[in-house]
Amino acid sequence: MFYLVGLGLFDEKDISLKGLECLKNVDKIYAEFFTSRLFGSSFGAIENLIGKEIEVLVRGEVEEESKFIEEAKDNDVALITGGDPLIATTHSEFLVQCAKKGIKYEVIHGSSILSSAPAISGLQAYKFGKVTTIPFPDYNFYPKSPYEAIEENLHMDMHTLVLLDIQAHKERYMSVNEGLEYLMNIKNDLDHEGLITEDTLAIGIARVGSKDVVVKAGSIGDLIDFDFGEPLHCIIIPSKLHIVEAEYLVEIAGANPDILNEI
Repeated sequence: MFYLVGLGLFDEKDISLKGLECLKNVDKIYAEFFTSRLFGSSFGAIENLIGKEIEVLVRGEVEEESKFIEEAKDNDVALITGGDPLIATTHSEFLVQCAKKGIKYEVIHGSSILSSAPAISGLQAYKFGKVTTIPFPDYNFYPKSPYEAIEENLHMDMHTLVLLDIQAHKERYMSVNEGLEYLMNIKNDLDHEGLITEDTLAIGIARVGSKDVVVKAGSIGDLIDFDFGEPLHCIIIPSKLHIVEAEYLVEIAGANPDILNEI
């Protein structure tokens, strides 16, 4: 049997009782933390909670070898990951492999940034459009697609959840500040007047699921210099606000009360 288990958002206490029971009973546990990781927990704390050793895999061992799939033919094997395990398309491919090889499988879900960030922002979940991700730029690699995705959502009066790049193998995690700077650099390179400027309302979110979660709303120009602290971070670019959404951003996220006059 193959088990795909999500650990949730922040620390080892976020794992569900169902997930914990599963991991205590399987024969072997593997982990991958390159798509997500728990910043509020150490690897040792996770092992102590489960009471078993865990083998951490590098990206190639997960995406190319998938040795845990072969082992699941004769043993109960679990792969654990941060967040919800099926958010990454890499993980859904494992279930396809199991189905083709006649291996039974079970998915034990965990809390995900895709639901938790919109929720803590105070914005209405059904008003979110396409999710986009800002990557770390590289030589000859500075895609405009994140900016364009936000513009498309704004044209449809939809909010945008903007995920920020994770390079766990390099201990590199994009901040809200870097993400907003990226968007402003794209704006400056456009051959048309963009919808997203330094005056655009944005929400910076850090460490969802922790006791010191930060939710800060303001103009992009103001948030670029705001200290959001340790990872993980994400950004939300709101579209037209309902009065309830606007009041939440003012009272909870520290937005300028002037946004209430724009409703």
